[in-house]
Amino acid sequence: MSTRKVPVALTRRSAFVDGMRPVVNRLVERTAQLYTHDDVPWVVGYSGGKDSTAVLQIVWLALASLPAEQRRKTVHVITTDTLVENPIVAGWVGRSLDVLAEAAIRDGLPIQPHRLTPKIEDTFWVNLIGRGYPAPRPKFRWCTERLKIKPSNAFIRDVVTRHGEAILVLGTRKAESQARAKAMTRAETGRVRDLLSPNTSLPNSLVYSPVEDWTNDDVWAFLMQVDNPWGYSNRDLLTMYQGASSDGECPLVVDKGTPSCGDSRFGCWTCTLVDKDKSMEAMVSNDAEKEWMLPLLELRNALDVPDDRPLRDFRRMNGTVQLFHDRPIPGPYTQAARTEWLRRLLAAQEHVRAHGPEEVRDLELITIGELEEIRRIWVVDKHEFEDLLPGIYQDATGRTYPGAGAGDGGPLGAVEVALLAELCGEDRLHFETVRELLDVERRHRLMVRRTGLFPALEAALARGWYDDEVDATERATRRRDLLQGSTPGQPGIDTADVADGWVQRAGTGSP
Repeated sequence: MSTRKVPVALTRRSAFVDGMRPVVNRLVERTAQLYTHDDVPWVVGYSGGKDSTAVLQIVWLALASLPAEQRRKTVHVITTDTLVENPIVAGWVGRSLDVLAEAAIRDGLPIQPHRLTPKIEDTFWVNLIGRGYPAPRPKFRWCTERLKIKPSNAFIRDVVTRHGEAILVLGTRKAESQARAKAMTRAETGRVRDLLSPNTSLPNSLVYSPVEDWTNDDVWAFLMQVDNPWGYSNRDLLTMYQGASSDGECPLVVDKGTPSCGDSRFGCWTCTLVDKDKSMEAMVSNDAEKEWMLPLLELRNALDVPDDRPLRDFRRMNGTVQLFHDRPIPGPYTQAARTEWLRRLLAAQEHVRAHGPEEVRDLELITIGELEEIRRIWVVDKHEFEDLLPGIYQDATGRTYPGAGAGDGGPLGAVEVALLAELCGEDRLHFETVRELLDVERRHRLMVRRTGLFPALEAALARGWYDDEVDATERATRRRDLLQGSTPGQPGIDTADVADGWVQRAGTGSP
């Protein structure tokens, strides 16, 4: 007879088994005591969602319960706008911050909201359309660090630098997932000052999680029964969550077999780390007035193709060819793919402005600052001196590109570029190599000292040496076999292949 244990899913117990009001009153009092314990500034993470709204309400009520002379330290409320947030949620959060700032002044509370954004060089579109980074995947999750973590960490580090320490107030809950519960439980073992856990990623910062033991339904019960103190509508928040649930429901006091609002997660509308953007799909299907979001959903799904090899270069970002299972590991998006993504993004932006409600008539899916950085990367870093971006912008929008001029131009005019492309025919690799060589020479010709010209020319030749992907694969395979000594009759490297970067050292037999 088998004795293998079968895992059982456990449902977390409500924190309100003895009633909501006593629990909330104790939590507000405890939060007020923690606030007055020292002069360390607080930083509240606020996304506009249910958990962070509940936490901010607790903090607000705690400060409001104190006499004015005890509200002596600032509470910073930070929201990280990735610039690719779901437009409905982004609009909601933006308006909430405006209302919150006015209400804090009205009530005499030291609460300061901050909208944080990634640096231009870190934004989603600059990396995807500009540099050619492929759409994020679990094994290449390049977006989270750049879009979310760096802006918030930079702000927190600045607070720590100025004050020596910071306390982060977060809406993390153990009921969110087993992984979150384990992480929070581990952090509890290192708690100091009773309720504060250490932050392993940010020195001199501690974490306070006031609703850590609440369930999803606890959060919603609190939000529905306790009025939002800065005057924003929690019922509108509930409606937004309902619209993002596939069945249009958001049960609070029903059977446990029905999906909870806690399963409706908002985030970047471009996110390809999940199979589907269920929240945006639900918004479009549940509300005819949100059909203007359909082009965004279609673009997101286009980014999430199962096999994107046809859209990507066979060389890595640095021009090398690396094999995996005897096939080149694909590199960045090709120029054709990048220009197509830009066309589709601008077209989606125009559609939203034309067919969306009044509040999104000026929506920027991509900013002029991002377009300028993409243009710089294309022309300067990638040597694509055709300077295609202004023309793409005008074709997609019907308006003249509002960015800066093209500078000193490229080594060839439009007619000459077209002639070069015609001469190269179908050999795109040849065209790109000649284009880069011409641009490298031109840039160094304009310098007082031409140091670095020959290494730059050699690098350009190394990137474009191959006839095509088949030739590159054969060369990479031969190089690998030589390194491994697996080629018949070849005990080690005895061939110098300058194009692949391998030159035999005299008397060593090694590259």
